[in-house]
Amino acid sequence: MPRRPKSSPPEPPDFVVITGLSGSGKQSALNALEDLGYFGVDNLPVALLPTFAELCRRSEGGLSRAAVVVDAREPAFVAAFPAAYTRLRELVSHVRLLFFEATDDVLMRRYSETRRPHPLDTANRHTRGLRAAIQAERTLLAPIRELADRIIDTSGLTIYDLRRQLGEALGAGQTARMRVLLLSFGFKHGIPTEADLVLDVRFLKNPHYVPELRPLTGRDAPVADFLLADEEVVETRNRFAELLAFVVPRYARDGRSYLTIAIGCTGGKHRSVMMAEALAREVRKLRFAVRVRHRDMAK
Repeated sequence: MPRRPKSSPPEPPDFVVITGLSGSGKQSALNALEDLGYFGVDNLPVALLPTFAELCRRSEGGLSRAAVVVDAREPAFVAAFPAAYTRLRELVSHVRLLFFEATDDVLMRRYSETRRPHPLDTANRHTRGLRAAIQAERTLLAPIRELADRIIDTSGLTIYDLRRQLGEALGAGQTARMRVLLLSFGFKHGIPTEADLVLDVRFLKNPHYVPELRPLTGRDAPVADFLLADEEVVETRNRFAELLAFVVPRYARDGRSYLTIAIGCTGGKHRSVMMAEALAREVRKLRFAVRVRHRDMAK
């Protein structure tokens, strides 16, 4: 039988609408989407959903992806949402509605920790405290919950779990969107405090002791050729590349937006520079956005 062609991953939606219960993590979700390249707006008046989508389309260069939070902070939210959402779907090719919720006890605890007022627990509403306000909002938003493409219960989620669920819900390639920085440095100038991983190459032979190579850097071909002529250097590069091929996707899976890998030699001019450039080429093969910075190369 002929093999079925692999289906391509779904395209990320152009427009994400975030709603749900107060205190359920909508702002955290918006922050995570902004890290994934979405233009985010919090507490947009519901009637402006179609207008905002049109403005995104007409903006200079066009905003290809946007995410908005709409919720019960707006008094007319429930009544106005269905018509505005229907119009939005007519204007935008890809729309996803995400509904966030959590258990009453979790929401109670979160409000207790932040000491912020619940939007339905105010003097001009006939509620009997926070728990009653939470239950009233749950009932109020039930019709909108039925419209959602995905319901996300954040009761037991960490921020990393939330990012993973968003990636699954939106088909957005979390792994491909993490930014990786390869940072070379010299140990004598101090270890970079921003490093997530530190690789030490001081055990490799040092071009500093070759007079004609000393004024050059690891980005110059004579230095790279000198180092790569040594089998130990080649094996070190290959083993580091294998390590990064294993750990970098797992950092991305954990919901990170960026990862800094520092490679150090004594002065930060030759070995670490060459190794950072070589490992950057390997990480790019994993389809990550990669930058290289040489902190101490000019020192």
